[in-house]
Amino acid sequence: MSGGVDSSAAAVLLKRQGFEIIGLFMRSGATEESHEVCRLPAAAGTTPITSIQLPVLGTKANKQGCCSASDAADARRVADVLDIPFHALNFSDAFGRIKDYFADEYLAGRTPNPCVMCNNWLKFGKLWDFAQSVGADGIATGHYARILDVDGQPALVRGVDRSKDQSYVLAGINRSILDKILFPVGTFAKPEIRALAAEAGLRVATKPDSQEICFIPDNDYVGFLERHRGKPDTSGDFVDASGKVLGRHPGYEQFTIGQRRGLGITFGEPRFVIRIEPETHRVVLGKYEELAQTTLEADGMSWLVDDIPDQRQCLAQIRYQHTAAPATVEVLSPEHVRVQFVDPQFGVAPGQALVLYDGDRVLGGGWIRQLDVAASRAVLGSK
Repeated sequence: MSGGVDSSAAAVLLKRQGFEIIGLFMRSGATEESHEVCRLPAAAGTTPITSIQLPVLGTKANKQGCCSASDAADARRVADVLDIPFHALNFSDAFGRIKDYFADEYLAGRTPNPCVMCNNWLKFGKLWDFAQSVGADGIATGHYARILDVDGQPALVRGVDRSKDQSYVLAGINRSILDKILFPVGTFAKPEIRALAAEAGLRVATKPDSQEICFIPDNDYVGFLERHRGKPDTSGDFVDASGKVLGRHPGYEQFTIGQRRGLGITFGEPRFVIRIEPETHRVVLGKYEELAQTTLEADGMSWLVDDIPDQRQCLAQIRYQHTAAPATVEVLSPEHVRVQFVDPQFGVAPGQALVLYDGDRVLGGGWIRQLDVAASRAVLGSK
Protein backbone atom coordinates (compact mmCIF):
# COMPACT_ATOMS: atom_id res chain seq x y z
CA MET A 1 0.00 0.00 0.00
CA SER A 2 1.62 3.21 -1.19
CA GLY A 3 -0.95 5.63 0.20
CA GLY A 4 -2.25 6.35 -3.29
CA VAL A 5 -5.66 5.73 -4.78
CA ASP A 6 -4.69 2.69 -6.87
CA SER A 7 -3.29 0.48 -4.12
CA SER A 8 -6.06 1.67 -1.78
CA ALA A 9 -8.72 0.68 -4.32
CA ALA A 10 -6.93 -2.65 -4.81
CA ALA A 11 -7.34 -3.31 -1.08
CA VAL A 12 -11.05 -2.46 -1.30
CA LEU A 13 -11.53 -4.85 -4.22
CA LEU A 14 -9.67 -7.68 -2.50
CA LYS A 15 -11.65 -7.29 0.69
CA ARG A 16 -14.91 -7.35 -1.25
CA GLN A 17 -13.72 -10.58 -2.88
CA GLY A 18 -13.28 -12.16 0.55
CA PHE A 19 -9.49 -12.10 0.86
CA GLU A 20 -7.79 -11.79 4.24
CA ILE A 21 -5.50 -8.80 3.73
CA ILE A 22 -2.35 -7.48 5.39
CA GLY A 23 -1.51 -3.93 4.33
CA LEU A 24 2.21 -3.25 3.80
CA PHE A 25 4.08 0.00 3.22
CA MET A 26 7.70 0.18 2.03
CA ARG A 27 9.69 2.63 4.14
CA SER A 28 12.65 4.07 2.22
CA GLY A 29 14.25 5.81 5.19
CA ALA A 30 14.66 9.01 3.18
CA THR A 31 11.84 11.13 4.59
CA GLU A 32 10.47 9.71 7.85
CA GLU A 33 11.78 11.45 10.94
CA SER A 34 10.95 8.94 13.67
CA HIS A 35 9.59 5.47 14.04
CA GLU A 36 8.58 2.76 16.45
CA VAL A 37 9.85 -0.76 15.90
CA CYS A 38 7.55 -3.71 16.48
CA ARG A 39 7.67 -7.41 15.66
CA LEU A 40 5.38 -9.15 13.21
CA PRO A 41 4.39 -12.78 13.68
CA ALA A 42 6.21 -15.20 11.40
CA ALA A 43 5.21 -18.52 9.96
CA ALA A 44 6.44 -21.62 11.77
CA GLY A 45 10.15 -22.20 11.32
CA THR A 46 10.87 -18.67 10.03
CA THR A 47 12.39 -15.58 11.59
CA PRO A 48 10.00 -12.82 12.70
CA ILE A 49 10.03 -9.74 10.48
CA THR A 50 10.72 -6.27 11.86
CA SER A 51 8.02 -3.73 11.05
CA ILE A 52 8.10 0.03 11.41
CA GLN A 53 5.08 2.02 12.53
CA LEU A 54 5.36 5.57 11.20
CA PRO A 55 3.98 8.80 12.65
CA VAL A 56 3.18 11.83 10.52
CA LEU A 57 6.02 14.25 11.17
CA GLY A 58 7.58 17.04 9.17
CA THR A 59 5.74 16.30 5.93
CA LYS A 60 5.40 18.78 3.10
CA ALA A 61 2.24 18.83 1.02
CA ASN A 62 4.10 19.84 -2.14
CA LYS A 63 6.37 16.81 -2.07
CA GLN A 64 4.44 14.10 -3.88
CA GLY A 65 6.25 10.79 -4.00
CA CYS A 66 5.12 7.29 -3.15
CA CYS A 67 6.93 6.38 0.07
CA SER A 68 7.06 9.51 2.21
CA ALA A 69 5.81 9.82 5.79
CA SER A 70 2.61 11.48 4.55
CA ASP A 71 2.03 8.57 2.16
CA ALA A 72 2.52 6.14 5.05
CA ALA A 73 -0.09 8.07 7.03
CA ASP A 74 -2.52 7.94 4.10
CA ALA A 75 -1.98 4.20 3.72
CA ARG A 76 -2.56 3.67 7.43
CA ARG A 77 -5.83 5.65 7.32
CA VAL A 78 -7.04 3.46 4.46
CA ALA A 79 -6.16 0.35 6.45
CA ASP A 80 -8.09 1.76 9.41
CA VAL A 81 -11.16 2.41 7.27
CA LEU A 82 -10.99 -1.10 5.82
CA ASP A 83 -10.20 -2.61 9.25
CA ILE A 84 -7.12 -4.51 8.07
CA PRO A 85 -3.68 -4.90 9.73
CA PHE A 86 -1.09 -2.40 8.52
CA HIS A 87 2.70 -2.49 8.76
CA ALA A 88 5.45 -0.32 7.31
CA LEU A 89 8.54 -2.37 6.49
CA ASN A 90 12.00 -0.89 6.81
CA PHE A 91 13.49 -1.20 3.34
CA SER A 92 16.03 1.60 3.71
CA ASP A 93 18.97 -0.69 2.89
CA ALA A 94 17.28 -1.99 -0.25
CA PHE A 95 16.40 1.54 -1.31
CA GLY A 96 20.08 2.36 -0.88
CA ARG A 97 20.82 -0.25 -3.54
CA ILE A 98 18.36 1.45 -5.90
CA LYS A 99 19.94 4.85 -5.22
CA ASP A 100 23.37 3.41 -6.03
CA TYR A 101 22.02 1.94 -9.27
CA PHE A 102 20.42 5.29 -10.19
CA ALA A 103 23.63 7.25 -9.63
CA ASP A 104 25.86 4.66 -11.31
CA GLU A 105 23.74 4.62 -14.46
CA TYR A 106 23.74 8.39 -14.88
CA LEU A 107 27.49 8.54 -14.33
CA ALA A 108 27.88 5.81 -16.96
CA GLY A 109 26.07 8.05 -19.46
CA ARG A 110 22.87 6.01 -19.38
CA THR A 111 19.27 6.84 -18.42
CA PRO A 112 18.14 4.69 -15.47
CA ASN A 113 14.65 3.44 -14.66
CA PRO A 114 14.48 3.05 -10.86
CA CYS A 115 10.78 2.12 -10.91
CA VAL A 116 11.58 -1.07 -12.82
CA MET A 117 14.32 -1.92 -10.34
CA CYS A 118 11.99 -1.20 -7.42
CA ASN A 119 9.48 -3.66 -8.82
CA ASN A 120 12.14 -6.29 -9.51
CA TRP A 121 14.00 -6.04 -6.20
CA LEU A 122 11.40 -4.82 -3.71
CA LYS A 123 7.72 -5.09 -4.57
CA PHE A 124 8.04 -8.49 -6.20
CA GLY A 125 11.23 -9.51 -4.41
CA LYS A 126 11.44 -8.58 -0.76
CA LEU A 127 7.68 -8.19 -0.36
CA TRP A 128 7.19 -11.71 -1.67
CA ASP A 129 9.80 -12.92 0.83
CA PHE A 130 7.80 -11.23 3.58
CA ALA A 131 4.52 -12.66 2.30
CA GLN A 132 5.97 -16.15 2.50
CA SER A 133 7.26 -15.53 6.02
CA VAL A 134 3.74 -14.81 7.29
CA GLY A 135 2.09 -17.61 5.35
CA ALA A 136 0.39 -15.44 2.73
CA ASP A 137 -0.84 -17.05 -0.50
CA GLY A 138 0.19 -14.16 -2.71
CA ILE A 139 0.92 -10.46 -3.10
CA ALA A 140 -1.17 -7.69 -4.67
CA THR A 141 -0.40 -4.14 -5.81
CA GLY A 142 -2.25 -1.30 -7.47
CA HIS A 143 -0.52 -1.65 -10.83
CA TYR A 144 -2.56 -1.35 -14.02
CA ALA A 145 -1.75 -4.76 -15.49
CA ARG A 146 -3.29 -8.22 -15.54
CA ILE A 147 -2.26 -11.80 -14.92
CA LEU A 148 -4.20 -14.08 -17.29
CA ASP A 149 -4.13 -17.79 -18.00
CA VAL A 150 -2.70 -18.43 -21.47
CA ASP A 151 -2.48 -22.08 -22.52
CA GLY A 152 -2.49 -23.14 -18.89
CA GLN A 153 0.31 -20.77 -17.88
CA PRO A 154 0.12 -17.40 -16.04
CA ALA A 155 0.90 -14.50 -18.38
CA LEU A 156 1.58 -10.82 -17.72
CA VAL A 157 -0.77 -8.74 -19.90
CA ARG A 158 -1.41 -5.03 -20.39
CA GLY A 159 -4.06 -3.37 -18.22
CA VAL A 160 -7.48 -2.59 -19.68
CA ASP A 161 -6.86 1.16 -19.33
CA ARG A 162 -4.15 1.55 -21.95
CA SER A 163 -3.47 5.15 -20.90
CA LYS A 164 -2.44 3.86 -17.45
CA ASP A 165 -0.98 0.47 -18.42
CA GLN A 166 2.08 -0.38 -16.30
CA SER A 167 3.07 -3.75 -17.74
CA TYR A 168 6.23 -2.10 -19.12
CA VAL A 169 7.65 -1.54 -15.62
CA LEU A 170 6.70 -5.07 -14.54
CA ALA A 171 8.50 -7.06 -17.22
CA GLY A 172 11.37 -7.97 -14.89
CA ILE A 173 9.17 -9.87 -12.43
CA ASN A 174 10.44 -13.36 -11.69
CA ARG A 175 8.32 -15.68 -13.79
CA SER A 176 8.12 -18.24 -11.00
CA ILE A 177 5.85 -15.99 -8.92
CA LEU A 178 3.42 -14.84 -11.63
CA ASP A 179 0.75 -17.17 -10.26
CA LYS A 180 1.18 -15.59 -6.81
CA ILE A 181 0.44 -12.04 -8.00
CA LEU A 182 -2.87 -10.16 -8.08
CA PHE A 183 -3.48 -6.86 -9.91
CA PRO A 184 -7.04 -6.00 -8.80
CA VAL A 185 -7.25 -2.62 -10.61
CA GLY A 186 -5.94 -3.96 -13.93
CA THR A 187 -9.41 -4.56 -15.32
CA PHE A 188 -10.62 -1.03 -14.51
CA ALA A 189 -10.16 2.42 -16.01
CA LYS A 190 -8.65 5.09 -13.75
CA PRO A 191 -11.90 7.11 -13.36
CA GLU A 192 -13.64 3.92 -12.21
CA ILE A 193 -10.94 3.37 -9.58
CA ARG A 194 -11.31 6.91 -8.22
CA ALA A 195 -15.10 6.46 -8.09
CA LEU A 196 -14.68 3.13 -6.28
CA ALA A 197 -12.35 4.70 -3.69
CA ALA A 198 -14.79 7.57 -3.13
CA GLU A 199 -17.67 5.14 -2.72
CA ALA A 200 -15.62 3.30 -0.07
CA GLY A 201 -15.15 6.56 1.84
CA LEU A 202 -11.42 6.89 1.21
CA ARG A 203 -9.97 10.40 1.26
CA VAL A 204 -7.27 9.35 -1.19
CA ALA A 205 -9.92 9.10 -3.93
CA THR A 206 -8.87 12.55 -5.19
CA LYS A 207 -5.17 12.31 -4.33
CA PRO A 208 -2.94 13.22 -7.32
CA ASP A 209 -0.88 10.47 -8.90
CA SER A 210 2.76 10.43 -7.84
CA GLN A 211 5.04 11.90 -10.50
CA GLU A 212 8.51 12.12 -8.99
CA ILE A 213 10.96 9.39 -8.08
CA CYS A 214 10.24 8.62 -4.44
CA PHE A 215 13.78 9.27 -3.20
CA ILE A 216 14.00 12.54 -5.20
CA PRO A 217 10.70 14.23 -4.25
CA ASP A 218 11.98 17.67 -5.33
CA ASN A 219 12.82 16.26 -8.80
CA ASP A 220 16.37 17.64 -8.49
CA TYR A 221 18.39 14.78 -10.01
CA VAL A 222 21.62 16.81 -10.11
CA GLY A 223 21.33 17.69 -6.44
CA PHE A 224 20.71 14.04 -5.57
CA LEU A 225 23.74 12.89 -7.56
CA GLU A 226 25.95 15.48 -5.82
CA ARG A 227 24.73 14.35 -2.39
CA HIS A 228 25.10 10.67 -3.26
CA ARG A 229 28.30 10.70 -5.31
CA GLY A 230 29.96 14.02 -4.53
CA LYS A 231 30.91 16.45 -7.30
CA PRO A 232 33.19 14.74 -9.83
CA ASP A 233 34.26 16.88 -12.77
CA THR A 234 32.11 15.54 -15.61
CA SER A 235 32.07 18.76 -17.63
CA GLY A 236 32.97 18.63 -21.28
CA ASP A 237 32.14 19.70 -24.81
CA PHE A 238 28.91 19.85 -26.71
CA VAL A 239 29.72 18.56 -30.19
CA ASP A 240 27.80 17.75 -33.35
CA ALA A 241 27.79 14.31 -34.99
CA SER A 242 30.99 15.16 -36.90
CA GLY A 243 32.81 16.09 -33.69
CA LYS A 244 32.71 19.87 -34.18
CA VAL A 245 32.75 21.64 -30.81
CA LEU A 246 29.58 23.69 -30.24
CA GLY A 247 30.09 24.78 -26.63
CA ARG A 248 30.63 23.55 -23.08
CA HIS A 249 28.37 21.73 -20.63
CA PRO A 250 28.65 21.45 -16.81
CA GLY A 251 28.33 17.65 -16.63
CA TYR A 252 27.19 14.90 -19.00
CA GLU A 253 25.07 13.21 -16.29
CA GLN A 254 22.72 16.19 -16.47
CA PHE A 255 21.49 15.15 -19.91
CA THR A 256 19.56 12.30 -21.49
CA ILE A 257 18.94 11.12 -25.03
CA GLY A 258 16.22 13.15 -26.75
CA GLN A 259 16.56 16.14 -24.42
CA ARG A 260 15.94 19.50 -26.05
CA ARG A 261 15.38 21.98 -23.24
CA GLY A 262 17.92 23.09 -20.65
CA LEU A 263 20.95 22.69 -22.89
CA GLY A 264 22.22 26.17 -22.04
CA ILE A 265 23.12 26.79 -25.66
CA THR A 266 20.98 28.15 -28.49
CA PHE A 267 20.86 27.49 -32.22
CA GLY A 268 18.82 28.75 -35.15
CA GLU A 269 16.71 25.58 -34.99
CA PRO A 270 16.00 22.93 -32.34
CA ARG A 271 18.86 20.67 -31.27
CA PHE A 272 18.55 17.45 -29.28
CA VAL A 273 20.90 15.25 -27.30
CA ILE A 274 21.54 12.33 -29.64
CA ARG A 275 24.41 10.63 -27.81
CA ILE A 276 26.34 10.80 -24.52
CA GLU A 277 30.00 9.78 -24.36
CA PRO A 278 31.07 9.42 -20.71
CA GLU A 279 34.59 8.31 -21.65
CA THR A 280 35.25 11.66 -23.40
CA HIS A 281 32.68 13.72 -21.44
CA ARG A 282 31.17 14.77 -24.77
CA VAL A 283 27.45 15.35 -25.27
CA VAL A 284 26.53 15.03 -28.95
CA LEU A 285 23.78 17.30 -30.27
CA GLY A 286 21.87 17.00 -33.51
CA LYS A 287 18.63 17.59 -35.35
CA TYR A 288 15.52 15.59 -34.54
CA GLU A 289 16.00 13.24 -37.47
CA GLU A 290 19.43 12.32 -36.07
CA LEU A 291 17.66 10.70 -33.12
CA ALA A 292 16.34 7.98 -35.44
CA GLN A 293 17.38 4.44 -34.57
CA THR A 294 16.51 1.24 -36.37
CA THR A 295 18.62 -1.24 -34.39
CA LEU A 296 19.47 -1.74 -30.73
CA GLU A 297 20.87 -4.43 -28.48
CA ALA A 298 19.69 -5.23 -24.97
CA ASP A 299 21.09 -7.44 -22.23
CA GLY A 300 19.90 -8.70 -18.86
CA MET A 301 16.83 -10.22 -20.50
CA SER A 302 14.18 -11.76 -18.28
CA TRP A 303 11.70 -13.99 -20.12
CA LEU A 304 8.08 -14.63 -19.09
CA VAL A 305 7.38 -17.29 -21.74
CA ASP A 306 8.47 -20.89 -22.29
CA ASP A 307 9.66 -20.86 -25.88
CA ILE A 308 12.32 -18.34 -26.88
CA PRO A 309 12.85 -18.73 -30.65
CA ASP A 310 16.08 -17.54 -32.23
CA GLN A 311 14.10 -14.91 -34.14
CA ARG A 312 10.53 -13.68 -34.10
CA GLN A 313 8.26 -10.75 -34.94
CA CYS A 314 6.93 -8.80 -31.99
CA LEU A 315 6.21 -5.34 -30.63
CA ALA A 316 9.06 -3.55 -28.84
CA GLN A 317 8.61 -0.76 -26.28
CA ILE A 318 11.63 1.40 -25.41
CA ARG A 319 10.29 3.67 -22.64
CA TYR A 320 7.20 4.03 -20.50
CA GLN A 321 5.33 6.51 -22.72
CA HIS A 322 6.47 4.93 -26.00
CA THR A 323 3.98 3.14 -28.23
CA ALA A 324 5.33 -0.38 -28.78
CA ALA A 325 6.53 -0.64 -32.39
CA PRO A 326 6.71 -3.59 -34.80
CA ALA A 327 10.14 -5.17 -34.79
CA THR A 328 12.13 -8.34 -35.36
CA VAL A 329 13.97 -9.64 -32.31
CA GLU A 330 17.00 -11.87 -32.70
CA VAL A 331 17.95 -13.81 -29.58
CA LEU A 332 21.76 -13.86 -29.47
CA SER A 333 21.72 -15.64 -26.10
CA PRO A 334 19.05 -16.07 -23.38
CA GLU A 335 20.19 -12.76 -21.85
CA HIS A 336 21.10 -10.81 -25.00
CA VAL A 337 18.92 -9.73 -27.94
CA ARG A 338 19.18 -7.56 -31.03
CA VAL A 339 16.06 -5.67 -32.15
CA GLN A 340 15.47 -4.40 -35.68
CA PHE A 341 12.54 -1.98 -35.97
CA VAL A 342 10.34 -1.88 -39.06
CA ASP A 343 10.36 1.93 -38.85
CA PRO A 344 13.01 4.13 -37.19
CA GLN A 345 12.30 4.99 -33.54
CA PHE A 346 13.28 8.27 -31.89
CA GLY A 347 14.85 8.89 -28.50
CA VAL A 348 16.17 5.38 -27.83
CA ALA A 349 18.20 5.75 -24.62
CA PRO A 350 20.77 3.25 -23.31
CA GLY A 351 19.84 2.33 -19.73
CA GLN A 352 16.11 2.30 -20.34
CA ALA A 353 14.11 -0.91 -20.31
CA LEU A 354 13.27 -2.77 -23.51
CA VAL A 355 10.03 -4.74 -23.23
CA LEU A 356 8.82 -7.16 -25.91
CA TYR A 357 5.14 -7.93 -26.50
CA ASP A 358 3.05 -10.40 -28.43
CA GLY A 359 -0.07 -8.27 -28.76
CA ASP A 360 -0.86 -7.31 -25.15
CA ARG A 361 1.18 -10.12 -23.58
CA VAL A 362 4.64 -9.41 -22.19
CA LEU A 363 7.22 -11.79 -23.63
CA GLY A 364 10.15 -10.44 -21.64
CA GLY A 365 12.29 -7.44 -20.95
CA GLY A 366 15.89 -6.29 -20.58
CA TRP A 367 18.09 -3.20 -20.67
CA ILE A 368 19.03 -1.18 -23.73
CA ARG A 369 22.81 -1.09 -23.97
CA GLN A 370 23.96 -0.50 -27.55
CA LEU A 371 22.64 1.42 -30.55
CA ASP A 372 23.68 0.82 -34.14
CA VAL A 373 24.26 4.45 -35.07
CA ALA A 374 25.83 3.70 -38.47
CA ALA A 375 22.92 1.49 -39.55
CA SER A 376 20.40 4.07 -38.40
CA ARG A 377 22.12 6.82 -40.36
CA ALA A 378 22.21 4.62 -43.46
CA VAL A 379 18.47 3.91 -43.24
CA LEU A 380 17.71 7.56 -42.54
CA GLY A 381 19.80 8.65 -45.48
CA SER A 382 17.92 6.28 -47.81
CA LYS A 383 14.51 7.74 -46.95
